[in-house]
Amino acid sequence: MSGAPHIPVLLRPLLEAVAPVSGVWLDGTFGAGGYSRGLLEAGAQKVIGVDRDPAVFAMAEAWRGAYGDRLELVEGTFSELDQYAGVPLDGVVLDLGVSSMQLDQAERGFSFMKDGPLDMRMSQSGDSAADIVNTAEEGEIADILYHYGEERASRRIARAIVEARKAAPFETTKQLVAVIERALPRPKPGQSHPATRSFQALRIAVNDEFGQLIEGLEAAERALKPGGRLAVVTFHSLEDRVVKRFFQERSGRAGGGSRYAPVQAAAAPAFEPITRKAVGPDDRELAENPRARSALLRVARRTDTPAGHADRSALGLPSLATTGRSR
Repeated sequence: MSGAPHIPVLLRPLLEAVAPVSGVWLDGTFGAGGYSRGLLEAGAQKVIGVDRDPAVFAMAEAWRGAYGDRLELVEGTFSELDQYAGVPLDGVVLDLGVSSMQLDQAERGFSFMKDGPLDMRMSQSGDSAADIVNTAEEGEIADILYHYGEERASRRIARAIVEARKAAPFETTKQLVAVIERALPRPKPGQSHPATRSFQALRIAVNDEFGQLIEGLEAAERALKPGGRLAVVTFHSLEDRVVKRFFQERSGRAGGGSRYAPVQAAAAPAFEPITRKAVGPDDRELAENPRARSALLRVARRTDTPAGHADRSALGLPSLATTGRSR
């Protein structure tokens, strides 16, 4: 695994949960290739690496040749992963959110710690974060910050953004960070940076991350063969809530419902849980990779029930994700 630009998060517990690894797997968030390499080394006959960021494939040229035709790379979104498989899959891996590799590249605009263009587009196409903060109505900006970043001061920040853009449009991450810092109290020791939640929210909006997530989970359900495994790594509570409820809903463990409602026959489960609870990093991993501190892993096994659709009203999606942003 030497030569990888960054350390793949929760790789050891993931490989333990899906063992034994064999057959054809799809890595829906290829990135620096850490999961793909791990799966190939663990025994996968072939891995299909999918990513919507075209830059990652050029970076893989230095090492992909060592795996020959066992590694196939596809530029695309994991929401359409079933279209890239070609055969029923033995496993699917999804590592959600922005990668450390992207955070480290100031020119991508994902990090509030580095000055660069206010971009945040994973695919490097479509509307950027600058487009949103420069053109969206104040109320829409506030809703994005609140629903996607759980930012309690969303209205105050949105008001400050709209006021600041009257003088000059936002072009860089540094400009936005400065406005957010002026709008919020100075953080106390141990608290996160004031811009953390706002940058998360804008990134989610720019890349339609919740829409991609739900469609990707359903695509994995269609693509996996009976016995195939789906492993998902999340990095914040909103993502993990959706993945948890998807597995509950599709494994017949959602529960709830009114006791006064008519009794309905339970649908046959499409998944069986492998990890009963979310798996987080151990002390060893945190020492090796502090960025893993918020990561959670959930894994489930596909049954032979025909693929269906999740009840999206039961998945805990942020309200904006059910309507989407017009772009």
